[in-house]
Amino acid sequence: MRKILVVGAGKSTSYLIDYFLQKAEKEKLHLTIGDINPDAIAAAIKNHDACTVVKLDIFEDQDRSKVIQASDIVVSMLPARMHIKVAEDCIRFEKHLITASYVSEEIKKLDSQAKEKGLIFMNEIGLDPGIDHMSAMQVIDRIRDNGGEIILFESFTGGLVAPESDNNLWNYKFTWNPRNVVVAGQGGTAKFIQEGTYKYIPYNKLFRRTEFFKIEGFGHFEGYANRDSLKYREAYGLQNVLTLYRGTMRRIGFSRAWDIFVQLGMTDDTYTIENSEGMTYREFTNLFLPYSPTDSVELKLRHYLKIAQDDIKWLKLQEVQLFATDKKITRKNATPAQILQEILEASWTLNETDKDMIVMYHKFGYKLKGKKYQIDSNTVVMGENKTHTAMAKTVGLPVAIATLAILNKKITTPGIQIPIQKEIYEPILEELKAYGIIFKENEVPYLGYNPDSAYDK
Repeated sequence: MRKILVVGAGKSTSYLIDYFLQKAEKEKLHLTIGDINPDAIAAAIKNHDACTVVKLDIFEDQDRSKVIQASDIVVSMLPARMHIKVAEDCIRFEKHLITASYVSEEIKKLDSQAKEKGLIFMNEIGLDPGIDHMSAMQVIDRIRDNGGEIILFESFTGGLVAPESDNNLWNYKFTWNPRNVVVAGQGGTAKFIQEGTYKYIPYNKLFRRTEFFKIEGFGHFEGYANRDSLKYREAYGLQNVLTLYRGTMRRIGFSRAWDIFVQLGMTDDTYTIENSEGMTYREFTNLFLPYSPTDSVELKLRHYLKIAQDDIKWLKLQEVQLFATDKKITRKNATPAQILQEILEASWTLNETDKDMIVMYHKFGYKLKGKKYQIDSNTVVMGENKTHTAMAKTVGLPVAIATLAILNKKITTPGIQIPIQKEIYEPILEELKAYGIIFKENEVPYLGYNPDSAYDK
């Protein structure tokens, strides 16, 4: 039996676990799942002959080391900041490691040790990062192999609610970690290149500078810039590209409304509100507004941010009950961002039968024999229900497929890496097609970057 250890059994692991258990007999696998809350794991998984579920606190060194030492390969589905403890044990006990998270500076420092021991530490093998890398590199490599030169690359990904479950004015529900949604874009200025010019967007302007595009059959979307679009310039071999822009996708209108929370200060996570427990939603909103002996909270907010009463943004604020007097905050000494998360979770949590939707869109511009061309590529993936979500599918399946490929020695290059090599992305993308994760490509006239004003280049 080949022993796979999965550390963390959160929202993104349903398809991952199913994949391993479905392959268990044929591939001679035994799966151990270590989680801080094993009671939350479904009985069908716990009772499976090829599965063992254990309670695991990764901060308990002895317990963590024991389960890692007993495995052949480790999959860490923990939050990114927790991977390092698992990674250090994998170096110590000589185990391969797979994560869906961005490569941290701490993980990078383990590269030489991993190579010395012949260990594969595969990172960024989920959705975004993950499928975005693989699907982009497949097209980029094909263009280059045919003699073309990449001059433009744009990429957007969104975890959204499926049309049949889209029943709120924001056209949005949480399909992954709500905290990451609330604090998105913080901690730095967004930077990218458009038509050879470096561009920067500070956090307080991020949600007012959006790109727009259409996905055939699914309508229009908007995208706001990721914090650092240039992070993969060297990895992708795009040092000379004129436009490089990566972003997050939402339905049109979301960003303008979200900007209200940013301007008020509700997404701030740097200080605590000492008397937060028991505070009404209305009282929380009033904390960020000027004092007035006569004006209501609603009137103060509309005046403060110049929002008309018939503006759709105003209706969106009302819909999430920002002014409710009968809804109270339960968290003690919470930051504004934590309180906002609690308020939004009350409105934006998926119901049992709700379905989510993943949308990914790439634009490639290239030159070939003196002419310019453009390829638009996209995939849309639908979830099944609250547990088997499109997010879980697109995050978990690439992780699972890569894990088995490493076990079967189909991926052999050691060291800290991301899935941008053909030996990795070609078989994984091919297998993902069987699960409905398929990219549609269209050759379209080259448009390049199309700013609102030519003077703003």
